[in-house]
Amino acid sequence: MNQKDKKHENKRIKVGITHGDFNGVSYEVIINSLKDNRIVDLFVPVIYGLSKVLAYYRKALKLNDFNYNVTKDAIKLYMRKVNIVNISNEEVKIETGKSTPEAGKMALLALQLAVKDIKEKKIDVIVTAPLNKANIQSDEFNFPGHTEYLASEFGISDYLMLMVHNNLRVGTVTGHIPVKDISASLNEELILSKLEVFNKSLIRDFGISRPKIAVMGLNPHIGDKGLLGSEDEEIILPALISAKKNGILAYGPFAADGFFGSNELSKYDGVLAMYHDQGLAPFKSIAHTGGVNFTAGLPIVRTSPAHGTAYNIAGNQKSSPSSMREAMYLAKDILRARNKYDKENENPLAFGIAGKKPIPKTTEDRSS
Repeated sequence: MNQKDKKHENKRIKVGITHGDFNGVSYEVIINSLKDNRIVDLFVPVIYGLSKVLAYYRKALKLNDFNYNVTKDAIKLYMRKVNIVNISNEEVKIETGKSTPEAGKMALLALQLAVKDIKEKKIDVIVTAPLNKANIQSDEFNFPGHTEYLASEFGISDYLMLMVHNNLRVGTVTGHIPVKDISASLNEELILSKLEVFNKSLIRDFGISRPKIAVMGLNPHIGDKGLLGSEDEEIILPALISAKKNGILAYGPFAADGFFGSNELSKYDGVLAMYHDQGLAPFKSIAHTGGVNFTAGLPIVRTSPAHGTAYNIAGNQKSSPSSMREAMYLAKDILRARNKYDKENENPLAFGIAGKKPIPKTTEDRSS
């Protein structure tokens, strides 16, 4: 291999994939996503998991030609092969379709090592397979899920769970909280914060220069002028006014049922829902098995398939790898878009000297 080829190989994106709950469908969707040998031409897959568990599922799936490299450290990878960083030599009991403390322990161990490695630049992006939010809880993990854990690890307070499928991007203001707590959790500052993260991500991560964001109301029929609730007029609308003053093209609030049931959806680059099911129920109805969860606002790129452990079908070979595969592709694409944007904005004057219009760093600047 000549120097040019070596340089190209070193630039290939290393996709870290945490194994999640090994009793769910994680290994099935990971293996089925990576079994096509051509995948290694697109990126370097790096699974964080247990080599013996991987071997077990490979046998169960009857994929003896699925080959991989086992390593103890992500610094030692095969660039043209699937890699697995063996997180432990501890013997584990595989109980397909069941939640066990052992599976939660190993899910956390894989996540912790992947985070450590991305901080040390051994990998470039993280794709997290589904974990069980109950069995992973411990003194080291006291979070509702991956999103909150990663935000804590990177010291980020302003972040956004963003569901992505082709040109459909749906974020939520509140996350994994009880429905009874949603109204009390909403305030103008929180909505504005989510809009700012959303807007910056659409520009930097998705290459949309002047994104338009549709904002959903909270109550049926947007409260019917206070008859069905006052949050839409007293909290959401002021947040939209503030967002527009900051140069964010935010529109609404819209009644969610009418919005998702019409052609309005195609007019916007992103949709901000007020709570989890308001955004994810229509999203999953549209995306089916191809949706991806992306955490906007983090200094690193993290995606995940838009499904859970699926214990009910684990081991039955009924799981679809589509969402996991799309999560890998999206992570790669976002990193490239982000790197391109950052490079172009590193020294805007240089572009001006070259005869190109400098790329502004804020939406407000872009509208001038």
